[in-house]
Amino acid sequence: QVQLVESGGGLVQAGGSLRLSCAASGRTFSRYAMGWFRQAPGKEREFVAGISWSGDNTYYADSVKGRFTVSRSNAKNTVWLQMNSLKPEDTAVYYCAADTREWTIQVDTTTPYDYWGQGTQVTVSS
Repeated sequence: QVQLVESGGGLVQAGGSLRLSCAASGRTFSRYAMGWFRQAPGKEREFVAGISWSGDNTYYADSVKGRFTVSRSNAKNTVWLQMNSLKPEDTAVYYCAADTREWTIQVDTTTPYDYWGQGTQVTVSS
């Protein structure tokens, strides 16, 4: 099992930046693909970005491509989401998730993430 704890959320003006962190417990973090999702009030949870176990492969939702960057450090058991040029429509609770199938190379919207963090709120004011 793996436990995930997100941090780094907050209030930012449109055009600003935030970096979210997701700290994972356990010695097998390095084997897992990781993803970021978000859920805005009244909307369904949506995929934001994914990264393979090695960090070599990443995948982004069209809505964030070119603005957000996902990265990881297996030595630090941490995955990050750097968010630039934020827009009010990016306002949501952001969650990180793990796909514990191990050694997954391809990451996309169909990746079956099975462990989730508690989320961190991001609010972008106009």
